[in-house]
Amino acid sequence: MKLVLFDCDGTLVNSAALIHEVMVRTFAEFGHARPTIESTKSIIGLTLDIAIARMLGRPHADDEAVRMTACYKSFFPTVRAEAGYEESLYDGIADLIATLAARDDILIGAVTGKSRRGLELVLNGHGFKPHFIVSRTADDCPSKPHPAMVTECCDETGMQAADTIVIGDAIYDMQMAKAAGARALGVSWGYASVQQLQTAGADVIVDHPADILTHLY
Repeated sequence: MKLVLFDCDGTLVNSAALIHEVMVRTFAEFGHARPTIESTKSIIGLTLDIAIARMLGRPHADDEAVRMTACYKSFFPTVRAEAGYEESLYDGIADLIATLAARDDILIGAVTGKSRRGLELVLNGHGFKPHFIVSRTADDCPSKPHPAMVTECCDETGMQAADTIVIGDAIYDMQMAKAAGARALGVSWGYASVQQLQTAGADVIVDHPADILTHLY
């Protein structure tokens, strides 16, 4: 039996355009310069207040970063409803989840820097909710790369970290997996480069969702 824990943004869904547009509007609201898309992509996966602080070049989430986080959350639903900002699945993800869900030796979960509400919108919107039996979000645990998201999912399902695979596109996913004692599987279609994933400790990197099936051991 294996526990397979998916990151969400950059792994299941392509949400960079949505996240970036909300960041742009949030930074403008507080009088800050427009962030670059590269800056936005570099923080996807972190808990929101820490992500904003890092984009501002600050060592921790200060009062302004906390206020900007609240502003971001207020803008998010409006932007998400606009044309062109849908959180679309990457090609092959739907087939992968269906294949894994049909197996009796696989448990599926999610570990994400999204809020609980954000994750539920994605899982329900794409019909994945029945297949994900465990999840941890930014509302539940410290930010990646802290291992709590993984260890709590293991505890809830009764699985060992050694039998757990974390699948993600960010360096924080790889670092989190290794810190928890789980296997780190990087995906090349997200927001970090292959070299960055390798440096962060990825045990293997795949180029297509179907390739994941050959590495579930």
